[in-house]
Amino acid sequence: MEAMEADIIIVGAGPVGLCLARSLSGAGLQVVVVEQQCLADISEPQFDGREIALTQKSVRLMRQFGLWDLIEPEARSPLCSAKVFNGPSPGALEIGHELSGHTELGWLVSNHVIRKAAYDSLQGSIEAHHDVTLLAAQKVSGVSSGDGWASVTLEGGATLRARLIVAADNRFSSTRKMMGIAADMHDFGKAMLVCRMTHEEPHRHTAWEWFGYGQTLALLPLNADRSTNAHQSSVVLTLPVGEVHDVAALEPDEFSRNIERRFARRLGAMKLASTRHVYPLVSVYPERFVGKRFAVVGDAAVGMHPVTAHGFNFGLVGVETLGGAILAAQRSGFDPGAESVLRRYEEQHRRATRPLFLATRFITEIYTNSTAPARLARDIMLRAASHLIPFRRAIAASLTG
Repeated sequence: MEAMEADIIIVGAGPVGLCLARSLSGAGLQVVVVEQQCLADISEPQFDGREIALTQKSVRLMRQFGLWDLIEPEARSPLCSAKVFNGPSPGALEIGHELSGHTELGWLVSNHVIRKAAYDSLQGSIEAHHDVTLLAAQKVSGVSSGDGWASVTLEGGATLRARLIVAADNRFSSTRKMMGIAADMHDFGKAMLVCRMTHEEPHRHTAWEWFGYGQTLALLPLNADRSTNAHQSSVVLTLPVGEVHDVAALEPDEFSRNIERRFARRLGAMKLASTRHVYPLVSVYPERFVGKRFAVVGDAAVGMHPVTAHGFNFGLVGVETLGGAILAAQRSGFDPGAESVLRRYEEQHRRATRPLFLATRFITEIYTNSTAPARLARDIMLRAASHLIPFRRAIAASLTG
């Protein structure tokens, strides 16, 4: 069987993989995207509970890739400030948008809405340039690379050859593993339950991160419910895995009362407004971002704990960096899979992601530890941070990207 040839093969048609393909379209490159999901799941993704906090930089990149204007204004919720609570204390560290120089810190958009916009934007570029092929319902069974070419083998037996293979599948990337790239994986032993809920008290477009004793709560402020005009937020509850599944199995009314109690009724009465979804908490950082004619991007490159809300934002940064390196090589008549091109991407992306990745690990270790010394340290750190304007400005800058 003759191998299909392209310039770039992207494994994974999630929002990062689709955005990378979109960024490369129209530059004279032939791109193939391989995805194990069926086409219907890619083109019409369903609500999965996840709300993505987008930085100002991410919104700029989404405009550049043609996604932002495909998202209805009603589906974009402004994020104007953030509060961090510790235990039962009513006080909080607050980061307002005025510290960032913007009218909002960022925006909240549902993951499935971003995925739909990424697919539609890519389809528009395909119609204009005819340079991207999407192979849906295809699973990769093997990856290899040599001096001149790299190849992907599909479970059906077909072989694809390209000058560069990019893994954009997920943080547990089987493609990365097939290339022999190890990763630092940290299993937090917990899972997060995500859903939408309506509530009596307004959220004032403020995100909450509440480090309780034995649980972590997050509140992501959304636009009002379209049918009832009730205040609405995305709720994220983090608990040990068994406890999360017990809460997720509660009847809707009992679940609503349970979450209401966990929030100490600070939002008044709360009501479940969506399906519920549970995700494991595992952070991932590979020892390398590149190999011979191979690169990782998105969660395959940096699988973040969601506490600092930078997962997809780092994915877009990776698309900008890797896509920019590939396009610069293409414009110069240079090989986009050359080692020098990939090393440049790796160095830049490591500098952009490693400090916050390590800081996030530190934050989660300190703020999810319920021992007495850790509780005291948390309280001291938050009180001190509340009075340090430069520190609060630095957090605001991180949130805006």
